[in-house]
Amino acid sequence: MRDHISPQPPTLDRDQADPGRIRLAGSWVLDTALDAAELLRDLPAEPCRIDASGIAQLDSAGVLQLLRFARRAGLEDDAITFRDDHRALVCTIEELEDDRPKPRRDYGFAAALERLGRAVHNTGKDIVQLASFLGENLVKLARLFREPRRFRLTATVSHMEQVGLDAVPLVVLLSYLVGAVIAFLGSTILRDFGAEIYVVELVSIAFLREFAVLLTAIVLAGRTASAFTAQIGAMKSREEIDAIQTLGLDPIDLLVIPRLLALLVMLPLLTFIAMIAGLAGGVTVGAFDLGIPPQMYLARMHETMQVRHFLVGMSKAPVFALVIALIGCLEGLKVTGTAQSVGERTTSSVVQTISLVIILDAMFALWFMKVGW
Repeated sequence: MRDHISPQPPTLDRDQADPGRIRLAGSWVLDTALDAAELLRDLPAEPCRIDASGIAQLDSAGVLQLLRFARRAGLEDDAITFRDDHRALVCTIEELEDDRPKPRRDYGFAAALERLGRAVHNTGKDIVQLASFLGENLVKLARLFREPRRFRLTATVSHMEQVGLDAVPLVVLLSYLVGAVIAFLGSTILRDFGAEIYVVELVSIAFLREFAVLLTAIVLAGRTASAFTAQIGAMKSREEIDAIQTLGLDPIDLLVIPRLLALLVMLPLLTFIAMIAGLAGGVTVGAFDLGIPPQMYLARMHETMQVRHFLVGMSKAPVFALVIALIGCLEGLKVTGTAQSVGERTTSSVVQTISLVIILDAMFALWFMKVGW
């Protein structure tokens, strides 16, 4: 608040005993804003501490000038020391400054290029962080063989139940329906050529190689990765992870490794169940729509299918499990402490996981095609 006395000129000088400390005095109010701006403009933007306890008069204009200078200079939040009777005004200005409406978005070509560049830069940072997190987890997984007491059996079994057993009904239902839909679509095309019997190969190859593992990974990406991020993010916002570190425990051993091992075990099992359910959907359509008895359907599948199709599908499951667990846990550890951050990181983990799973599946398909598998 401004007093009813004439403002004094603002002054600024360096502490002789501590050159990194700057003392402010005088009046930092609206009437002296131009003089204060000149003083701050001549001040080099280098790390320093500002002692504003000597300011006689201070209003919102002066607080904004000091806060904006601190932001331009890259100073910490506690780099400016205010008088106790000025703290309420400073806190109010800080809150109002945070709530200011964002500037209008520029839709020009240069702005679009800038946003594209920032997005590419952020994506590169995410890839580096994920690779670093992968390396850290592999090192600590190897450490379990040397120090088995670090292994959390109870937590691992609990997560296996949550990510595996609880997901079985959803995976079975979706895989069965997708298998039936593929059989319907295939029979619609093949009926024109009198080759409905080849629906057996269509459904079998599609599910053994691609659809079973991809559907399972996408379901777990939406169901499990988001749960991992929300659980760890809530712990981060409540400072429980800081408490774990204070107790001398490793958050990776305690929170990440059990979830990672649970997914590595359960995703291949769920993939196998999805294969059976998808094939059952094809058998159902063959029996009720194509006139192919189940015995004939299974006999043809036994004659035409090769084990390599099954192995191709199962080989992808551990890789997808690794991706889902690592992204889900890493995004949870990135939470900054607010409820909004938890929601943003949960959304980001689902988007990143599903996108990366589909990209990796396409790369696997191309690679196996090139090697003749």
